[in-house]
Amino acid sequence: MDTRTEWTKSRDDLIAAVTALGYPAQLGAEMAKMLGSPRAMSRMASYLRNVKPQSMELIADELLSIQSDADRWRERKRSLEANMKYNEILNNGLYDDDE
Repeated sequence: MDTRTEWTKSRDDLIAAVTALGYPAQLGAEMAKMLGSPRAMSRMASYLRNVKPQSMELIADELLSIQSDADRWRERKRSLEANMKYNEILNNGLYDDDE
């Protein structure tokens, strides 16, 4: 499955979970935009289906928690990539020998 299809499927699944609780589909669409990744959207949809929160405050709290986890993961990934590049420079030098 390509990324666009996966994202669309996850968004639609989240919207279905939101509407099953009686909230408007637009809420699910906005949540999908905020979460930004299929994995985060799937996690939120699972929460909605399993917990069936009784208030918007609980939904918002979980949304922010999942978003925070996703942001932390993205930052860690950027940090690891930067560290790999730094180590490559340390091991191979800043410039190629051909220059």
